[in-house]
Amino acid sequence: MTFFAADSTSTTTRTTTITLFLIFVAITLVITVWASRQTRNATDFYAGGRSFSGFQNGMAIGGDYMSAASFLGIAGIIALYGYDGFLYSIGFLVAWLVALLLIAELLRNSGRYTMADVLAFRMRQRPVRTAAAISTIVVSIFYLLAQMVGAGALVSLLLGIREGQTFLGMDPDTAKVATIIMVGALMIIYVTVGGMKGTTYVQIVKAFMLMVGAIVMTLFVLSAYKFNLSTLLGDAAKTSGKGADFLGPGLRYGVEVAGNAKQTFYNKMDLLSLGIALVLGTAGLPHILIRFYTVPSARAARRSVLWAIGIIGAFYLMTLALGFGAAAMVGGGTIREQDAAGNTAAPQLAQELGDRYLGGSTGGAVFLAVIAAVAFATILAVVAGLTLASSSSLAHDFYANVVKRGQTSERQEVVVARVAAFGIGAVAIVLSIFAQSLNVAFLVALAFAVAASGNLPAILYTLFWKRFNTAGATWAIYGGLISAVVLVFFSPVVSGRPTAMFSGHDWQWFPLSNPGIISIPVGFLAGWLGTILSREKADERKYAELEVRALTGAGAH
Repeated sequence: MTFFAADSTSTTTRTTTITLFLIFVAITLVITVWASRQTRNATDFYAGGRSFSGFQNGMAIGGDYMSAASFLGIAGIIALYGYDGFLYSIGFLVAWLVALLLIAELLRNSGRYTMADVLAFRMRQRPVRTAAAISTIVVSIFYLLAQMVGAGALVSLLLGIREGQTFLGMDPDTAKVATIIMVGALMIIYVTVGGMKGTTYVQIVKAFMLMVGAIVMTLFVLSAYKFNLSTLLGDAAKTSGKGADFLGPGLRYGVEVAGNAKQTFYNKMDLLSLGIALVLGTAGLPHILIRFYTVPSARAARRSVLWAIGIIGAFYLMTLALGFGAAAMVGGGTIREQDAAGNTAAPQLAQELGDRYLGGSTGGAVFLAVIAAVAFATILAVVAGLTLASSSSLAHDFYANVVKRGQTSERQEVVVARVAAFGIGAVAIVLSIFAQSLNVAFLVALAFAVAASGNLPAILYTLFWKRFNTAGATWAIYGGLISAVVLVFFSPVVSGRPTAMFSGHDWQWFPLSNPGIISIPVGFLAGWLGTILSREKADERKYAELEVRALTGAGAH
């Protein structure tokens, strides 16, 4: 069911989708304006006044984390590649154990607004904050690409624009670009007007909507198969055309190529690299790390992570039903015909379920529109969190503490953060236009690899290694960040393949699609080398103070 069966159905979907989307945007803009009136100082703008409970922050973390990659990308990869697609769900969920056990409480106690507050506590401020700001912006832009590509992928399906047709004078490609620009404009409004309070409430509303939508779709899929998972999986395997191979590993990752041991080795290393990046990446994501500063205590930070694990875990279990349901009820060929990367599998499944259970094509159109509105809500909430993280780091870390050397007012900081949101949004919009051929879950995996390579080594060394110093921190961030970005640039993701960002060019020489297996060890090794080769002595008194603060909360903001 690639396209709508009739023009009347298409018109119904267009009208319903646009109406629901406008209603959601109106509600979130009201929340944003209300939040702007509660934002009186930098603490309110950056950390929401530290006024959110563990449950509220857990919901917001879920809203921030369950992105277009989760709802659109994972469902699409499972629908097209079966077992291999579910690896993303497992990796994203297991990653929270790393964040819970090593990061959440210690970071909440040690920092103030951004990741760099922790890194710079016992280091020289300017070089460390500069490196942290650059890393935050790069990781955020990688993640923003995924969300905005997901938004573009929805458009042709939702508006029912076929090749050779137009809607409001736009062909499918133009409509995708227009959607990316619109999403970018809205995310800038959320951040510049509402700050952290507005963004958090938008994420809470979005998490609730997404969970309800996923639960309803899951129940519909399971009821279609009388709650018999074996029948569902069997039908999915049969429809896929891959048979039993669809339910086992090796269709997408770790593929064994007959007669080509070298390529088989690369494929298996790519699988290992992806797994490492997914498990370690969350603990280095700037937009997740700043969420720990929005709660009043370390206990609330722990509770928020536990709530997030429960919410996110339940959702990822449901991606099994969404992905295999799409494979069985829509079909891989139909999904690829609409979007080669599979990003529209979940909305297409919604249309099919609506046809079956909600009164035919009109019901399918309405249910598709509802799920589409949820998907757009997901994208808007996540891009707002990402933009806030990167603009906050640029203003608080680079402008206030590097350019102005701490001699600036909170009001000036907030103004710079709002201006920075415009620039970051513009860059994300331009890059997203070139990345539309890539699966959004795959794009997020790249962001995870970059975060785990540059941010995680510096954070862990700062918290747990007494000898760690300024040189080590900057080497860790730049070493991991540069190696990850360079390897991605020269990988098959950017050039050399029909699905690459620049498909008409070929400058790739790095054989893996995910750089994590190389760049993450490089980040840790660079941090260690920078520390032992530097003549700078670590401030042991500062480390002792950081250790006490991190473990007890004494002196925490």
